[in-house]
Amino acid sequence: MASNYRFATGTFTILLPLILLFLSTSSSMAALVQQQPLVLKYHNGALLKGTVTVNLIWYGKFTPIQRSIIVDFLQSLNSPRTPLPSVSSWWKTTEKYKGGAGSPALVLGKQFLDENYSLGKSLKNSNIIYLAAKGGHAKGAVNVVLTGNDVAVDGFCMSRCGTHGSTRGPTRFAYAWVGNSETQCPGYCAWPFHQPLYGPQTPPLVAPNGDVGVDGMVINLATVLAGTVTNPFNNGYFQGPATAPLEAVTACTGVFGSGSYPGYAGNVLTDRSTGASYNAHGLNGRKYMVPAMWDPQTSQCTTLV
Repeated sequence: MASNYRFATGTFTILLPLILLFLSTSSSMAALVQQQPLVLKYHNGALLKGTVTVNLIWYGKFTPIQRSIIVDFLQSLNSPRTPLPSVSSWWKTTEKYKGGAGSPALVLGKQFLDENYSLGKSLKNSNIIYLAAKGGHAKGAVNVVLTGNDVAVDGFCMSRCGTHGSTRGPTRFAYAWVGNSETQCPGYCAWPFHQPLYGPQTPPLVAPNGDVGVDGMVINLATVLAGTVTNPFNNGYFQGPATAPLEAVTACTGVFGSGSYPGYAGNVLTDRSTGASYNAHGLNGRKYMVPAMWDPQTSQCTTLV
């Protein structure tokens, strides 16, 4: 079973895109969603803890700079050397989930480049799993497929921006997928760095790394990774039916800073030299936008700023 996250969020099928649900909700209802306790039930399944290797499968065209933005983000998840608020301080929320001590230590594993579209430019979910298998079947690893901006994936831009799930059988492994929405649906999968397709038409924020598509991918990658470690096999933490769950980040869709409401990402930081918006520092001087994550100790969606 896989988990589809929609928009700024994980294949568990959610019948309506979360961005539509979120942006069509009244401000008063949004306040209730943020202030009333959420309950993500623990279903007694295994979580990913300890050292988790993330293998990357790059499918389609990515420039070296684009790849470095994502690699730096992954390596920032467990780096205590960055200023606060940081990507690593955001990730530490995962240590509050049951199943073991400490937050999962994500480490970069193998990288595979498939720039010649070996399976074409239109992929089904079975193709995603096939590509993910290139990363191997190691226990405690997550194989992440990243597709370029000219690659179509079933459900992409219509009902999801990324996926996480796991295979079955003796060679079971966890996998995830995120697509670059720059040319296909930036208003759906790269908000708040592009005007939304629906809802309040507020001006977009400036992407922290100057790449709307890839900065949007970072938000969505953060979402599926949080969902993967806290609900890797469809029996971890989630709210609602297993076929359409709200997970660690999808329960907090559209929230990036305090004071957020439909169409407004919240109070975030601004780089004085570039005007770019961000809420987390990463390695190599990079800045990122990470989504709010549900905190099991407070039953609230928590933000860094």
